[in-house]
Amino acid sequence: MVNRPSVPEIITVNSEDLQATIRDLLPSQNGFGSELQATNVITPIIDLTATAEGSRLPFELQTAASFGSATEVAAGGTVVMTSTPGWYRFIGSVTVSGSGVTAEFSMTDGLSTKSIWNLTTFTADQISQNVDLIFAVSNGITLSAIAATGSNIVGSFRQIANGQGELVNPVGLPL
Repeated sequence: MVNRPSVPEIITVNSEDLQATIRDLLPSQNGFGSELQATNVITPIIDLTATAEGSRLPFELQTAASFGSATEVAAGGTVVMTSTPGWYRFIGSVTVSGSGVTAEFSMTDGLSTKSIWNLTTFTADQISQNVDLIFAVSNGITLSAIAATGSNIVGSFRQIANGQGELVNPVGLPL
């Protein structure tokens, strides 16, 4: 018996569906002009990202709620959450009690105010809603939480990325 080393094979893949998926997922490859190919050679892939090597927290940990970011907006109150550009996450609950009572998050540019998220009850019932919201705040914008009489907003609010999109760790972490 003759011992022959394996010979790599490269096969052209003629699937318009796969090629469309590659073009959608990798826009830089759109119009590249070369056909999609497959090989029988095992190619190791090494993840060289900062998260894989351990110098940066994974996204899920970086965006976690923390003690230092706990915020409560009492009934009948308005709290300016931030006017610093960046991305912010609020994890918590909103409760409204009584007919026509509203609790909301709004943004203003100083000229007009827009309700970004709200919870309103139209009956005398009490409604509680768990929320996990991410806000993008640009230059000149102020984000506020408004709790009308008969409502409250409780949770963790913190910056998860600065205005340049760089992720921000929770206060005091990593140790």
